Amino acid sequence: MQPTATVLVYSDDSTTREQVRLATGRRPAPDAPVVEFVECATPAAVLSELDKGGIDVCVLDGEAVPMGGMGVCRQIKDEIFHCPPVLLLIGRPQDAWLATWSRADAAVTLPVEPVEFASALASLLRQKRLQGA
Repeated sequence: MQPTATVLVYSDDSTTREQVRLATGRRPAPDAPVVEFVECATPAAVLSELDKGGIDVCVLDGEAVPMGGMGVCRQIKDEIFHCPPVLLLIGRPQDAWLATWSRADAAVTLPVEPVEFASALASLLRQKRLQGA
C-alpha cells in the first residue's frame, strides 16, 4: 500500500472537519496508509481540489450549507473522471437511501462515531488500493 493517502474533507462546519480528523488519527486502521487531509469549506473548493488530482477518498458532509454533501457527491460522480470513492456523513440513519441516490460509496451518521467512521474510511482506502493494483 502507498505510504500516504490524501483524504478530502468537505464541510462548512470546522467542528465536523475536526471530528473527521480526530476519528481518523494518523491512520484509520493498522493496514491503512497514513492519512493527509485536504479540507474544503465550499463546493467550489472541492471541485478545484479534485481537478488537481491526487485525492484518494472524499468525505462529504451531507448537512453542509449551502450545498450538501449529497448534491456534491452526485455532481462529482457525474463530472469527475475516475472520481475517488466517497464517504458521506448523513444526519440520520433514515437518510441512507439519499446516500444511495447520490452514489456515495459508503455512509455514516453524524456526529462522527470514531470506530464506525475509521472502519468505513479504511474500507474505502483498501478498495482504492485494490482498484489501483
